[in-house]
Amino acid sequence: MVLPLVWVGAAIASAVAVGELSERNRQAELRRPTPQGHTRKGLGKYASGIGKYPKQKLAKEKGKETLAKIKPGALLCCGLGGVLEHTGILIDRFTIVELHGSGLVKAISPERFLAERSGSEIYVACDSKGEALASEETAERAAKLVYSYQQYDLIKNNCHRFAWTCINGEEMELTTFYLLNNFLSRKSNRIIYWDRWDGWK
Repeated sequence: MVLPLVWVGAAIASAVAVGELSERNRQAELRRPTPQGHTRKGLGKYASGIGKYPKQKLAKEKGKETLAKIKPGALLCCGLGGVLEHTGILIDRFTIVELHGSGLVKAISPERFLAERSGSEIYVACDSKGEALASEETAERAAKLVYSYQQYDLIKNNCHRFAWTCINGEEMELTTFYLLNNFLSRKSNRIIYWDRWDGWK
């Protein structure tokens, strides 16, 4: 009974964080900028830096969805329970590294990444041109952690914190998907668009 209450608490915290975006930023999120307008220029330090959330449709795409251009070290996510996101790091076309709820860091297939979760699609953190925000260093850090064990905590030590450790190379306090996006946006100086992964092209 405790776990569902924790999930509800985490969902509420995530909803509050998302609610912090101003109406002006919400309107800006409905348009994918030109390649010259994809940096954080003009955004405050704590602005989310999110141009499009997973599953969100942009007005200007009009059925022509931008699909992610994927590469190793990319940050991925899928739905979890309909209200949360689960994140992991792509290593190669067949392998995603994730921090499982058991505390074990696992190397799994994309199909397994989606199994037992509410999402049916994998989304990739991209820039405004659909290029995955990824690095070989991120992939290497994630691969080195496979089969290690961490004391999992839904709030204090979850998949988002694990993903950020792989991306940044050091542990930091990070509890929500919103914060993960904020940190990644600042590190990459890019507005983040969560584009759908349509397989490895």
